[in-house]
Amino acid sequence: MNPAAISPPRPEQLTNTMGCFFAPPPGALLAPVLVTGGTGFLGRRLVERLLAQGRSVVVLGRTPAPELEQRGVRFVRASLDDSDAVSAACAGIGTVFHVAAKVGVWGRYDDFFRANVLGTRALLAGCRAHGVARLVHTSTPSVVFNGQNLAGADESLPLTTACPSPYPLTKAIAEREVLAANSPGLRTVALRPHLIWGVGDPHLVPRILARARAGRLRIVGDGQNRMDMVHVENAVDAHLAAEAALAAQSPQANAQPAAGGRAYFITNDEPVVLWDWINGLLSALGEPPITRCVSLQTATAVGALCEAAWRVLPLRGEPPMTRFIAAELAKDHWFSIAAARRDLGYVPRISMAAGTAELVAALRAARGQA
Repeated sequence: MNPAAISPPRPEQLTNTMGCFFAPPPGALLAPVLVTGGTGFLGRRLVERLLAQGRSVVVLGRTPAPELEQRGVRFVRASLDDSDAVSAACAGIGTVFHVAAKVGVWGRYDDFFRANVLGTRALLAGCRAHGVARLVHTSTPSVVFNGQNLAGADESLPLTTACPSPYPLTKAIAEREVLAANSPGLRTVALRPHLIWGVGDPHLVPRILARARAGRLRIVGDGQNRMDMVHVENAVDAHLAAEAALAAQSPQANAQPAAGGRAYFITNDEPVVLWDWINGLLSALGEPPITRCVSLQTATAVGALCEAAWRVLPLRGEPPMTRFIAAELAKDHWFSIAAARRDLGYVPRISMAAGTAELVAALRAARGQA
């Protein structure tokens, strides 16, 4: 594999590498940038790219990042529900990338609402109070969860109002309010990256590997469901392309559909058979494949029982199965990115094959394998 295929583009290459055909007005992207969640997996990669562009970056988060501060990043230590701190962090900012969120498949609805909805409202208020020009909001495809197979689904799907998990429900509320806030003074856009992965991923792949090695992973359903994923560098590309699209947008410009006030699915545009991809990854790491299966009906019933137990008993962590997880593991979840290609100029730069090879090499190196 050619390492250059997975390296971040040089600043002078960013427009062509991302496939972004928008040319922002001179000086439009020179103001400081605020990244919420800038110490997380996606947020940190976004901050790294912004620094490579020579941008002035402010990070809002709960976990200090002295290594970023040493590189000139101004760190604001605050949670999303601290409305005063969130508003103050928006002062002097040109673009806000709202990446932070409370993520998970289980927990109290009020906790998710506080972080994902009230935090977003505080950020919107801060943007209005301080004249922020652009807000790029990181949403999730789960906002259109309907319990059905989603094969080639596009942005015409309605937002969910009946999902058995508080994360999609609260992210749907936040996305709706972000897009409704779009105006000539504050341009907003929402991106829906699906299953962000890559080297350094602390969530998706490590959880798969841990459960597989513990013998706690089962194929749910017939094992033929297809899934979209997005490499973290492609997700960063999409966020920068969205910012450029908003900066280039004007009320008179009608050469391309306006990005402001719209949501976009962001994927690698290479749907994979989920369990084939997982077993391919396990095989490359010298691990046995997942062969044991459980029906979707059984997994859903087990999930309902687990949810009930976690509600009434003082059990810690997340249930091993929920109704939402059962549906996610058994059904198709892949999406059209035609709108993102058209409006944002987004083109996936790192393929599934290249990204997987890089990931396998990193995981093998971490385990001392040749």
